[in-house]
Amino acid sequence: MAEGTESSENTSVARDPYSVLGVSRTASLAEIRDAYWRQVRFHSMGTDPGVRLQELREAYETLTDPVRRAAYDSPAVDGEPAYPPQPVAPAPLPEPGPTEHEAETQRRRHSRNPLDRLTAGLPRPWRIAIDWIVTIAGAILIVLAIKEWVVNPYRIPSSSMEPTLHCARPGQGCEARLSDRVLANRFIYHFRSPRRGEIIVFNTPTAAAEAACNASGTFVKRLIGLPGETVKEKDGFLFVNGKQLNEPYIQSDRRDHQSGTWLVGKGRYFFMGDNRRESCDSRRWGSVPRKNIIGEVFMTYWPPNRISFHAIFPAPWWFGLVLLTPLRRRKRSGVR
Repeated sequence: MAEGTESSENTSVARDPYSVLGVSRTASLAEIRDAYWRQVRFHSMGTDPGVRLQELREAYETLTDPVRRAAYDSPAVDGEPAYPPQPVAPAPLPEPGPTEHEAETQRRRHSRNPLDRLTAGLPRPWRIAIDWIVTIAGAILIVLAIKEWVVNPYRIPSSSMEPTLHCARPGQGCEARLSDRVLANRFIYHFRSPRRGEIIVFNTPTAAAEAACNASGTFVKRLIGLPGETVKEKDGFLFVNGKQLNEPYIQSDRRDHQSGTWLVGKGRYFFMGDNRRESCDSRRWGSVPRKNIIGEVFMTYWPPNRISFHAIFPAPWWFGLVLLTPLRRRKRSGVR
């Protein structure tokens, strides 16, 4: 035999089918199928895949046929297999399973989430970006909706409501280092009318407030007079329809010594600050129409040592909050 050549007998020796597919001798049929398709996908990208794919197919057919596999696994006797292979039809090739992208697309198309169905055909980075955009936009809309129709925070800028609500020094008449920040219930007055003694956020009559106080906008005051009532101040003490108003929230050194009488019109409300000496209120710019009322202040939430409630809760379980916060129930005024 010439040097550098091999016999046809050596070249016809078949490779181990287990090694060809890269599986163990105890591999199940499912593992053999997965390994076969994994190898087919990998070797299909080569420049000349024909020989390798034929080898993979032969190994697959050998290992998926029980008789041929048993014959191959049996020990040989005198060079012959203990169980010679029987001619059988080749095992059908399994259908290729869906790729990860196809499976994800199918899942999204059958999802109950409308966003998943709309973005099912888009690349994964695009879907992730759209999910984030929709999530952030939804969160912003929820916050804006809560602020507009449910609860909105406000900062106390002046001393007109001292000592009930603090403003920050060095403002005139301010007692605290930090201004109180309060929460107003914006939906409560859709179900009932405002009540005397409640601390309320409202918009002032712009022109009148600018002329009287050189300021207008959103104010926080206490409701004193209801529609149709007559409010009278005599030397710092208030009378409603001729009866003196009990005001335990007023400190004696913060009373003024003014006098005057005001008739509250229909559908209008009369507001005053607890710090009568420093409050520019309905005594100067008149009563406020019902449409200008925003909501009731029910809680001070900042600073932490000032956390308190200003509304009276009908449910008795609210008294459990005294274990967590210094609950201060607002003392509501009454006519005597």
